[in-house]
Amino acid sequence: MSVGERAAGGRTHRGDARAAAEDSLEDYAFRYVPRSFRRWSAVSVGATALGSIAFLADFSIGASIGLEHGATNAALGVLVASVIIFAVGFPVAFYGARYNIDLDLIARGSGFGYYGSIITTIIFAGFTCIFFALEGAIMAQGLEMAAGVPLPIGYAISTVVVVPIVIFGMRALERLHFWTTPLWLVLALLPLAWVVISQPSAVEGFWSFAGRSDGTVSLSAVASSAAVCFALTPQLAEQIDYIRVMPPLTRANRRSWWTAFVFSGPGWVIFSGTKQIIGIFLAVYLITKIDPSIDDDAVEPVKQFLGLYESLLPDWAAVVLVLLLIVVAQIKINVTNAYSGSLAWSNVFTRATKRYPGRTVFVVFNLVIALSLMLMDVFSLISFVLSLYANVVMAWLVTISVDIVVNKHVLRLSPRFPEFRRGMLHDWNPVGPVSVGLASIASLLCFAGVFGPGMQPLSVLVAIGVAAVVTPAMAVFTRGRYYLRRRSDGIPLPLLDEDGNPSGERLRCHVTGYVFERPDMLVSAESGPGGEVQYVSSLALTLDETDRYVLPPEPLTAAREETEVER
Repeated sequence: MSVGERAAGGRTHRGDARAAAEDSLEDYAFRYVPRSFRRWSAVSVGATALGSIAFLADFSIGASIGLEHGATNAALGVLVASVIIFAVGFPVAFYGARYNIDLDLIARGSGFGYYGSIITTIIFAGFTCIFFALEGAIMAQGLEMAAGVPLPIGYAISTVVVVPIVIFGMRALERLHFWTTPLWLVLALLPLAWVVISQPSAVEGFWSFAGRSDGTVSLSAVASSAAVCFALTPQLAEQIDYIRVMPPLTRANRRSWWTAFVFSGPGWVIFSGTKQIIGIFLAVYLITKIDPSIDDDAVEPVKQFLGLYESLLPDWAAVVLVLLLIVVAQIKINVTNAYSGSLAWSNVFTRATKRYPGRTVFVVFNLVIALSLMLMDVFSLISFVLSLYANVVMAWLVTISVDIVVNKHVLRLSPRFPEFRRGMLHDWNPVGPVSVGLASIASLLCFAGVFGPGMQPLSVLVAIGVAAVVTPAMAVFTRGRYYLRRRSDGIPLPLLDEDGNPSGERLRCHVTGYVFERPDMLVSAESGPGGEVQYVSSLALTLDETDRYVLPPEPLTAAREETEVER
């Protein structure tokens, strides 16, 4: 029986599997990223990942909470959120960079199961749509300001312009960020530095700005400010989409690897938090030094930078440079939003339907949702939307982070190696869904005021606390029995090399005919024509409707459990 006949008989969509395996276009949408693809240095990967945080929504978020709660409360809120986001994101990002997998694959083996992680992927996909819409709206505002382009047309332009870059994946994104990041830094920071140096009074008056508050520092105002900032946490997943192509960690590159990882992985929030505080400063500067009547329009990055530039340059030059800044920033971040969103949607669709129509379909799907949000004027509701969304976001990411730190390394109830292959995992693990569900419900009830007005600003902190407690509690309650379906994939070769990196050994998948690296492979339940052992890729198993290639379950006995969690 030929490879094609075996694939057809098993109802594995061989054409879909081959298309999904095309590395140059699909960028390992739902796969481990092999060594053969990871040819960039750690510094190059880190620089590319940091290029994606050029988004201007940070400035708008900072300005919105600054106008509402005053500069001091807003800045403290940014600081609180940044510290927590860094702590929550560090272990998750490390697993992505160390084991070369995206957040969906991390979630599968960190409390959610093979199908359960679809929940987390949909949450993240929603993030990419919301932030694409916010950033696209900012670009449309810039086009309206500079060229009189009506907002709906500007929305369409900001949506379509990213498509040619996004469909070519990581290679195109690396080149884009390499050439545009220096330009963005000069345009955004140089005039700001000049104002700070030449007008010290602007800095002196910054901290005394009270906004709509009474000017006093309060826990409620700080927590409310932090809640909006927490909605940015899923940016971590977009950073992981880049740093999952980090090279193997070795003794030779240890220093550069860790530096690149810290700053471009969990450290993205350092730059994001700095931009939010700059956004507060720009809004205060605009109101106190440029145009006291501008009021709520001070949250628009277009107005912020236009006022900044017009205080230094002729009006025509200010308009040109602001438009250039806006266009560069929006293209940089929205190619990332569209790219990561397409990976997320394709992952969900393929697991749910066992079909793979190609990532380009999901690029379009993601953009259609984002354009719809722009037309609904989501930008005008930025604080409310982000505060609401933050409750679910933190429930999701804290659950994964706590599973990695506590369940894997302290309780040892979760396998240390982030298993992601179908056949090795149960379809559902109650640990993750129960934790996310309870934390989200509790925090949203707080947000809605069910527990009184005093608890409303603390809703996101409730989500964090409940997830941090329920995740290990559920692992103990279930005794970790729902993490692994099998303890062995049947392959005698080790998963990791001598440095602890995923092995680069290569094996051929008998279903697709392609060669895959060891971490992607399992022994097939179907023997060869002569009874020989055959190997099957996790990609082929994803598209297999019959389970004919999946090895039978191997329940873990109590004696085996301790050995298994050390994997």
